Amino acid sequence: MKKQLIAAAVLSTLLSGAAFAQQTTEGQWMVRARAVHLESDNGDSTGLGLSMNNKWMPEVDVSYFFNPNMAVELILTVPQKHTLYSNGADIGTFKHLPPTLLAQYHFPMNGFKPYVGAGINYTRFSSVDLKVAGASIDKNSWGPALQVGVDIPLSKGVYLNFDLKKVYIRTDVSLNSAKIGEFKADPLLVGVGLGWRF
Repeated sequence: MKKQLIAAAVLSTLLSGAAFAQQTTEGQWMVRARAVHLESDNGDSTGLGLSMNNKWMPEVDVSYFFNPNMAVELILTVPQKHTLYSNGADIGTFKHLPPTLLAQYHFPMNGFKPYVGAGINYTRFSSVDLKVAGASIDKNSWGPALQVGVDIPLSKGVYLNFDLKKVYIRTDVSLNSAKIGEFKADPLLVGVGLGWRF
């Protein structure tokens, strides 16, 4: 009886190992390229009616899978130029660079591969050029990021990707070095693209 239990345990271990190996044959890395539409929430506590333009932008991400369900994703783009408005009037431009790091859970489903993610965003504002004398914004922003998406297999290792993120990006607004409020971009990012698993 004891030998049978040992044999069953060994067989179970081998089978589970084989199943895991089969699940991870695609590799632990995935790279996606997306076109993303950024829509700002335009929250403003300065009383100036601040807003920024929405736009399409390129996005590239690199994911590492620890197992079939758990992954981390680093999202990158190039600095994006925006126009800042006050009550609809153009008051200047700035660029923002928003790398984001997310922990993801991928649901074990056949075919479609939905996932959810949560993490942190760091945004660096640069090339700030405001037409209002003495006006400035804080050039660094840290905030949470939330994500939901799905990878749809097209062929071996190639996926169609749909992705939705909410990223909290905020900056203090100052006039003559005195803080007058906060501008909350807090954009919603809707993306579509292709992914390669290897």
